[in-house]
Amino acid sequence: MLLSISGKPVEFSFFEVIKPPAPTDIMQMTSRPLSMRGIRTFCAAARHQSFKLAADELFITASAVSHQVRKLESELAVDLFQRDGRSISLTEAGSQLFKEAGNAIDVIDEMVGKLRGEHRRSSLRVSVQPFFASEFLVPNLGKFTGANPTIDLQIDTTDESRERHPESADVSIRLFSKAPAGLSSDLLFPLRLVPACSPEFREQLDIVGWRVSNAMTMIVNSKQPNAWKAWSDNSGIKVPKSSNFIRFDSMLAVARAAEQGLGAALVPTPLASEWFETQRLVRLFDYELVTDHGYYIAFKSDEGQRSDILALREWVLKAFENER
Repeated sequence: MLLSISGKPVEFSFFEVIKPPAPTDIMQMTSRPLSMRGIRTFCAAARHQSFKLAADELFITASAVSHQVRKLESELAVDLFQRDGRSISLTEAGSQLFKEAGNAIDVIDEMVGKLRGEHRRSSLRVSVQPFFASEFLVPNLGKFTGANPTIDLQIDTTDESRERHPESADVSIRLFSKAPAGLSSDLLFPLRLVPACSPEFREQLDIVGWRVSNAMTMIVNSKQPNAWKAWSDNSGIKVPKSSNFIRFDSMLAVARAAEQGLGAALVPTPLASEWFETQRLVRLFDYELVTDHGYYIAFKSDEGQRSDILALREWVLKAFENER
């Protein structure tokens, strides 16, 4: 029995059949290609030994199954089923055809399933705090999407809160004081803060040894109200008590205010590295305050084997592998 795959999506060349010299012999094929639909219908009927059950599987009527099987028998010039009232059973020719064609269809279905799996698009909802999004995710996102063209990203940067994985997100990247309970997570890097300001603002300051001797404006992130005191206490560097303060509710606004020369701010490393490289900001001192918070990538434990989540996790971890 000869079996060939033509590569065509609909028409499928199976068997060339001649009238067998004996009932036990299987045929050679005619030159006319057989319909893949007819072969599938026959295999369903052979598997269930029922036209009705085959019809249920194929979402067609039992009479349509019977008609397609009759047409296939006519094209092959051989009976594939013995019919006894409402019951059917395979003939010897039908058994041999089912064995060969059924195996071939299984191979094709497996191949198609793999192809669909490789090219199936997925949608990944990611919640990211704004400063992380603006300083890392957006500038580098093309590298991820280029390597993962079948993943559609939905990125939400509206939530500035910490210690929270939004229910609507598949993945979140945000600040936590410790690994979030009930989630799978990885620490990307601890939050480290360094004082910075614009080059012009730096020139106005009178820095003597380990202290700033003249008053200066200090820009404060309202979500880190005690960060300046903690930085001063840990570094041993005194800041003037007569300084005034400007408060903002987001790290992005804090950094922008410092860039505009409004004062000195504590900005996170390594996320602010591009600001320093372009001299939009300069370090006021080199000492970095390592806080009790860190940036984590987090997701629900029962979704940890999703290929799109694994791809994003691997990419982000690799990007910060030298920062942990």
